[in-house]
Amino acid sequence: MCRERRSDRTCMRHPVTMLSLATATPPHILDQAVALEISRDVLGESFGDFERMASVFETAGIQTRQLACPPDWYRTPRDFTEKTAAYLAAADDLFVEVAGKALAAAGLAAADVDTIVTVSTTGIATPSLEARAMRRMDFRQNVARVPVFGLGCAGGVTGLGLAAKLAGATPGSIVLFVTIELCSLTLRTRGTGKADIISTALFGDGAGACILKVGDEGFAEVSASAEKTWPDTLDIMGWEIEAGGFGVVLNRAIPAFARRNMRAAMDEMLGPQNLRVEAVDRFICHPGGAKVVDALELALSLHQGSLDHERATLRDHGNMSAPTALFVLDRVRADALPPVSVLTALGPGFTASTVTLKRAA
Repeated sequence: MCRERRSDRTCMRHPVTMLSLATATPPHILDQAVALEISRDVLGESFGDFERMASVFETAGIQTRQLACPPDWYRTPRDFTEKTAAYLAAADDLFVEVAGKALAAAGLAAADVDTIVTVSTTGIATPSLEARAMRRMDFRQNVARVPVFGLGCAGGVTGLGLAAKLAGATPGSIVLFVTIELCSLTLRTRGTGKADIISTALFGDGAGACILKVGDEGFAEVSASAEKTWPDTLDIMGWEIEAGGFGVVLNRAIPAFARRNMRAAMDEMLGPQNLRVEAVDRFICHPGGAKVVDALELALSLHQGSLDHERATLRDHGNMSAPTALFVLDRVRADALPPVSVLTALGPGFTASTVTLKRAA
């Protein structure tokens, strides 16, 4: 049972369950060797130390990624207008695909949805993505729309927690949560720095969605959610807004930061739930990168290599930002969801986010 304090209400008032979970990726597949070749052609001239940094493509733990556009599209410098057009087109298709899959898996129609929570940080859409999807999906005209921007890699976990709270606030309502990130479209070809090389070696595109509702019909109960934001850490991860669009802010010290701080943060987030780290059957972690996965295993005193589904997701898809955590959760669920698991991710803020899941009986 949760201890509830006014300043720390992490637990759900009503039992909210996940009725379904779906993932989707765009159709264009990028082999990591091809990624290195394209990056060398596009970024090598503007970044003099490219060859010294090139080894990151081999050590990132990635074999393939999926992209919003064909690989050769990225060889030509694009302005923000072109990137935004590509974002809107690809995100629209992914929204319809992944939301449709989640609805079908739950045995529901678009018209059954009462609230849509949409999380995306790699593009700007106004009207937002769920409003655009209404041209192709039969959502009701009175559906509540909750678009969220700025959560970055933590968005899949934080967004799921938000969606669960909205479902719990109105028992009987159906909440659709969708997260879409098209990281490849933020490629910066001018003023290139180390962070750009790392992100080009690491990030891919993808989408995840789930249906939530109060009750016990689902495969897992969302029993609690929590966040921890560290002060004076704005420079660790985020965007710099430039003439060409988004410029990545990505501090190479993230693995060391996670190794030093995640255990205490996890204790702080799980404490109000009367849950200890040792009592968690499986931590389901956002694989920010191979070194981040290693750091999380050390910080949480996990057996080395135990975050196997995280490494497999990274290998097959790269870091897709927010949806990545849902991809890992989907793999864990297919393998057999344990009685108690904690879904977790790190993102801009700098913030750690968790959702505690209990396997349905």
